[in-house]
Amino acid sequence: MQVSIVIPTLNERTHIGSLLSDLAPMRETGHEVILSDGGSTDGTPELAEPQADRVILAPRGRASQMNAGAQSARGQVLWFLHADCRVKPQTQTQLLDACVAGCVWGRFDVRLSGRHPQLRVVERMMNLRSRLTGIATGDQGLFVTRAMFEAVGGYPPIPLMEDIALSKALTGQTRPACLRGPIITSSRRWEEHGILRTILLMWRLRLAYALGADPGRLADFYGRR
Repeated sequence: MQVSIVIPTLNERTHIGSLLSDLAPMRETGHEVILSDGGSTDGTPELAEPQADRVILAPRGRASQMNAGAQSARGQVLWFLHADCRVKPQTQTQLLDACVAGCVWGRFDVRLSGRHPQLRVVERMMNLRSRLTGIATGDQGLFVTRAMFEAVGGYPPIPLMEDIALSKALTGQTRPACLRGPIITSSRRWEEHGILRTILLMWRLRLAYALGADPGRLADFYGRR
């Protein structure tokens, strides 16, 4: 069973090399890495090309970029990763074991990269919430069989909350495999904007989305923060 790893990028030259190095052992055993770039101007595609199986250009936006990457993928399983995360060998082993066991979709626990004690609380709450609700965020390395991904229509073409929307569609079919990982997720947005402020912003956006707010307006609001 081949895994296609899809990474959406936009000016991620600083981080992409580390993730691609993490994934090199999977490429060596027959899995593929696809970088779906949204128009980087910092040389991200050129830097990534030697360590990826394909680098494609897609309309900017994570949903459209990940859908484009999935469309070009050859594997039976799609694994979506953010460019600024890190994946340890045991995480990759857990993924492959889950696929062999017949899991149709799932996600990983996360560990935030920073050292601030409050970040430990944030990551525990993220992992617990996801286990209870079955909803995964992009930071959690969502994976899904191609058949299931196509059955639910892929990522919806919205500029924000695409991961929440896809998770809800998948959970409507079956509960996810909640793997321990962890995936090491960049804590830069919490550190740049303040931990408490970022938490409150995320909950505000999710509540507004749950109440029917337009994802486009939420994306504009998120981009101004």
